Amino acid sequence: MIVGVCTVELLLSDSRSLKDKRRVLLRLKDRLHGQFNLSVAEVDGQDLWQKAVLGLACVSNEGRHANQVLDQALNLIRSDPTVELIQVKMELL
Repeated sequence: MIVGVCTVELLLSDSRSLKDKRRVLLRLKDRLHGQFNLSVAEVDGQDLWQKAVLGLACVSNEGRHANQVLDQALNLIRSDPTVELIQVKMELL
């Protein structure tokens, strides 16, 4: 069993309140879970309006598959105009 874990730091420059931030993140987390069956959670920066750190995780029987799923998820995040990807850390366990 392989667990793919990815931590992404995001900038939400249009966010003016925590409510704005939650709205954007909820939509993004729902898309990631729905399209890739990933577990997604905000793991840091909960009290900041314009910064978020999301943790993404998937379980697979092959490391190549887990890496591919996480790469596709990162492409989805990069294509979202409401967030800017600042930093990515990915590892397979």
